[in-house]
Amino acid sequence: MDKRLYRSSENRMIAGICGGLGEYFDIDPTIVRLIVVAAALAAGSGLLAYLLAWIIIPERRE
Repeated sequence: MDKRLYRSSENRMIAGICGGLGEYFDIDPTIVRLIVVAAALAAGSGLLAYLLAWIIIPERRE
């Protein structure tokens, strides 16, 4: 099966980016969320990366 990155439609809080990354890498989405928040607070680049991912990564259609 082809493994593709999608925004999660089930495990989402805002846009499903962290949930989708968690599903793709098979880790808990809460860990991904903590990393994104830490990156956003540290340098602000986490927020920009999240917004870009929201635009680029397609939502899973099931």
